[in-house]
Amino acid sequence: MQNASVDRARRLLSATPLVDGHNDLPWALRDRHGSVPSVAAGKSDLLTIRPGLHTDLVRARDGRLGAQFWSVFVPCRVPGHEAVTTTLEQVELVHRLVEQYPAHLGLATTADQVESVFASGRLASLIGAEGGHSIAGSLGALGALYRLGVRYMTLTHNENTPWADSATDEPGVGGLSDFGREVVAEMNRLGMLVDLSHVAATTMRDALDTTTAPVVFSHSSCRSVTDHPRNVPDDVLERLRDNAGVLMVTFVPRFVSNAVAEWDDEMSAAMAAAGLRHVDLDERERFERSWQETHPQPKATLADVVAHFEHAREVVGIDHIGVGGDYDGCPELPDGLADVGGYPTLFGALLDLGWSDEDCAKVAGRNVLRVLRSAEEVAEVRG
Repeated sequence: MQNASVDRARRLLSATPLVDGHNDLPWALRDRHGSVPSVAAGKSDLLTIRPGLHTDLVRARDGRLGAQFWSVFVPCRVPGHEAVTTTLEQVELVHRLVEQYPAHLGLATTADQVESVFASGRLASLIGAEGGHSIAGSLGALGALYRLGVRYMTLTHNENTPWADSATDEPGVGGLSDFGREVVAEMNRLGMLVDLSHVAATTMRDALDTTTAPVVFSHSSCRSVTDHPRNVPDDVLERLRDNAGVLMVTFVPRFVSNAVAEWDDEMSAAMAAAGLRHVDLDERERFERSWQETHPQPKATLADVVAHFEHAREVVGIDHIGVGGDYDGCPELPDGLADVGGYPTLFGALLDLGWSDEDCAKVAGRNVLRVLRSAEEVAEVRG
């Protein structure tokens, strides 16, 4: 890659907010420090590069990150109303981080606020809930999350909810149940983005049949390029054109590299033979440490990620693509994108392939900000 292209990308991202759809730093900090008060007491020094984390304010600035949907993730193992409580704690953690770093972070709940915070030289901080289990079947809890600043919810995580099927679980209701459709309708009414990452293809299609606002995939890639169930089939990608939605291409190695996906399939089979569940993040992490000793994971590359951007552009067009890195949500990222400082490298690669500055500005943030504004407008109309 030409250094001139990376410099050009830095200039572009200094003028246009790069909006990343998914970052799991809040859970990574909680996992390290144990509680929200511990994180907020200064143990989460984001002005220092910490080994083992992909995200801090130093590298975010170097990477020209302009706005971030911070994931308020809660594992599927957290049951019922405890999941709601834990999600509220994660929302509180994000608010406290914003308060702790007022010169660097600014809370944003609308597209206009994203642009205002970015113009002030700070990182606009949005909130996204990962997994419909976070509301424990309560539309009231969904509304409360919206009032607290949550602006998308992923309908499932790795396991089904009673009302929506996950991509990585056995079919339950065959997509969305009637209550699942009520959830989507309520999200439309509130102005909360419907996030279809993690859901089964049947759920994607049912949600697109139901929604009156554009949807997002906050961190997914293209199934035709890498055949992983977390990725999006071409027929669904094509539907984003009429829906005006956005696929935020992720960097997760098992979703972007065929070699890593095959390695992951082998590990999944070995876990099943040992009576373990690949969808359980804790079980997978423990198993993977020993598995890697005899089965080292192949390396994903920047070229693997770029192939997904190129495919999405070919299938659905430049107006329906964004970026969703999933930093601090997986152990390692592709070469060239190892942490949040790598975004200019990605956009430099796209520029080298002939993508225009306008193309890259749309992908960086304009497309998803358009979707956020559309959700706001639908909510105003529906009241």
